[in-house]
Amino acid sequence: MEDVLDVYQRPFDPECPVVCMDESNKQLSIEIRQPIPAGPGQIRCEDSQWKRNGVVDIFVFVEPLAGRRFVSVTETRTAVDWAHQIKELLTVHYPEAPRICLVMDNLNTHDTSSLYKAFPAQEARALAKRLEIHYTPKHGSWLNIAECELSALCRQCLDRRIPDIDTMRREVEAWATERNNKTKKVEWQFATVDARIKLKHLYPKF
Repeated sequence: MEDVLDVYQRPFDPECPVVCMDESNKQLSIEIRQPIPAGPGQIRCEDSQWKRNGVVDIFVFVEPLAGRRFVSVTETRTAVDWAHQIKELLTVHYPEAPRICLVMDNLNTHDTSSLYKAFPAQEARALAKRLEIHYTPKHGSWLNIAECELSALCRQCLDRRIPDIDTMRREVEAWATERNNKTKKVEWQFATVDARIKLKHLYPKF
């Protein structure tokens, strides 16, 4: 916990930007009956029945000090999917940064070994060398700023039925664009000194 909190106290460094990453799945749902549009003084009406249309995975990357967010939607949730997301992060979004400080939870696919499953060893090693990884503790995923952003995405954009992956991609891209334009950098307030007081019960007693 303190390791992650110390990372959040670092000043902005374009040579090694701090980026938080999280992912979650979302079920796709097809309407069986056409919803009744909202009218004056009336809300939109949906039938209680719907048809399942598969599940997609949503990757969220956030650079807190720059207020930048990148969101991608994939059909599967595998080590190779994660590896391709990391490659895009390094080569498309941060091609000039020598290293990236990456904060994420310790899901089994969130490991540099996943890069070797997706790319030749030489390429995988080159990507891995540019990562400085910091894992949130078990049962402490709330320390991940990307999880907070993912929660906002679910509440503001995904709290409804979305029928297919193409629609999902358009919706989350529009959400990310609007949020990046309107939201400034993330002001993380919880520091190590606060943790030692508020979470004193988690520390060993001597």
